[in-house]
Amino acid sequence: MRSQILIVDDEQRFVRSLTFALNQAGIQSQCAYTGEAGLAALAKNLPDLMLLDLRLPEMSGMDVLYEAVRLYPELPVVMISAHGDTRAAVQAVKAGATDYLTKPFALDELLHLIQNITERTRMQEELTYHRTRGASSSGLIGSSEAMTHLWQTIQRVASSSAGRILLLGESGTGKAVVARAIHEQSARSSEAFVEINCAALPEQLIEAELFGAEKGAYTGAHQKRSGLVAMAHRGTLFLDEIGELPLPLQAKFLHFLENGDYRPVGGGGSNHIADVRVIAATNRSLEDEVRQGHFREDLYFRLNVIAMTIPPLRERGDDLHELLDAFIDSQAREESCRPIKIPLEALNLMLAYSWPGNVRELRNLVERLTILYPGQLIQPQHLPAEFHAASVSTGDNKQLRESSLDQHLQRAERQLVLEALEKTDGHKGKAAEQLGLSRHAFKRRLQRLGIT
Repeated sequence: MRSQILIVDDEQRFVRSLTFALNQAGIQSQCAYTGEAGLAALAKNLPDLMLLDLRLPEMSGMDVLYEAVRLYPELPVVMISAHGDTRAAVQAVKAGATDYLTKPFALDELLHLIQNITERTRMQEELTYHRTRGASSSGLIGSSEAMTHLWQTIQRVASSSAGRILLLGESGTGKAVVARAIHEQSARSSEAFVEINCAALPEQLIEAELFGAEKGAYTGAHQKRSGLVAMAHRGTLFLDEIGELPLPLQAKFLHFLENGDYRPVGGGGSNHIADVRVIAATNRSLEDEVRQGHFREDLYFRLNVIAMTIPPLRERGDDLHELLDAFIDSQAREESCRPIKIPLEALNLMLAYSWPGNVRELRNLVERLTILYPGQLIQPQHLPAEFHAASVSTGDNKQLRESSLDQHLQRAERQLVLEALEKTDGHKGKAAEQLGLSRHAFKRRLQRLGIT
């Protein structure tokens, strides 16, 4: 794609000759003869680079520079100074200009500078693109109002002294991801994050797994072993499916929460001490479990100091798009294949679906589709039968029923942009050219659509 340059200079003969020379070199250029006209041109179509004369009538070049840096901080600006204005040009660079040229200058000098700046900008954009996508695939993903509120809560809780946190939410919503995010944002992040699934261990072994055991404490205990509580000392202990904790062990765990000490299985000596932040998670209603006598009320109250509810996927709006992007990319890397593509028809089926398995179900679907149809365009028939049933029951799908024409157009636009990026291996410049957009217009579109 040809570079686009804006020239802001009041010497019209100089501007005309420079415009002709740049066009001959394959560089599109537009011109403005005043600072005000230059800023108006920026507002209409942001170029790849601006050449700005220091000395302009009325609004000076420095004033234009200050405003351009404020409004468009990523726009490269090259100042043009007359002979003897070198000091002012250096001040301009300190104020945010990328570089400067002194009149008269050779065309080759300008072309070399333009090439260096545009190439540096392109490399920086690609680096940011890949870093952002790589980082998002391993953590909390989504910019919906629900996820923004959740992330703010995570940051507040993580930095607090709260030692007992209860995560609530449906199965598959990402409670383990939230627990790890709290740990990583906290002052304990340099210490261990230890996770245990209370439903995954036999009842007779879970106490030893938590608190450790002395040699010979039970059949098969051939040597002394440390428990997960000891491993989590000064760090974070995450207990998933806390509602599955056996009633006899609940009393011992309550003692640990209240006093900070415990005794290994078979231990007859003094109690051990552990400084641990405990995060517990459940997809059950612990209040119902308490009423039914399956969970101790005092333990529930002890755990329920800070309660956080993780929103289900169906309440997270357009987060589905971001999650799809991240999972498709990570799964393609896992399988060493090209990413699958989701056209609009299949995407609409996904948007109409209620996702009872939440984020876990979405990740599993992407994994299955990537393995079965690597690098292919996913058609509606590739999706499980329940997706088609959901689309037929439009009366039950409030999100689809209330979607406006603008929302559908935005989804279609988003898919076109994603397909262009896919075809160009993430190269934004080439994707913009394929769609017939300028690089900066394409960048603004990416920001509006929430594509990183």
